[in-house]
Formats: sequence, structure tokens, C-alpha cells
Amino acid sequence: MRIHCPFCGPRGHDEFVYHGDAAPRRPPVDAPDAAFHDYVYLRDNPAGSHRELWFHAAGCHSWLVVERDTRTHGIRSVAFARGGA
Repeated sequence: MRIHCPFCGPRGHDEFVYHGDAAPRRPPVDAPDAAFHDYVYLRDNPAGSHRELWFHAAGCHSWLVVERDTRTHGIRSVAFARGGA
């Protein structure tokens, strides 16, 4: 699988570290324990298009949001996680 880093260009997936689903948001500090439990342990496992966080560890050290089809590993889009390098 090749990931097209917006800064470095196309690279092999072995240069990146997979971090997980890009959708979950950390609950506020005063949230109930159940909200933290759900945040840490409950994840969807979709078959199809999925937005994921990847870290370019062997390159520019950017965090990326990769939209990937989990059935075919085809990558639809790659963008910086926070609007720039």
C-alpha cells in the first residue's frame, strides 16, 4: 500500500504508523466515566470507506487523515490532520 503524503509525495506504508479511527474526540475532563470508557474501548470496524489517522514517522513527522477502503486498501484521499505541515 502506498500513501501519498501531501508534503513528501508517495511513500510505502512502512514509513507510517497507523493510529486508528480519525473520528473519536476525547471527552471533556468533567465527562462521566462511561464517556471515557466508550472513547478508549469502543470502536467501529467498518467494511468500506474509513477515515484513519496515520503518522509519517520515517518522513516529515506529519499527522495525516487517510480515507481508505478497508476491503481493498484503496486510498481515496490524504490530508494533513490540522490544515498544514
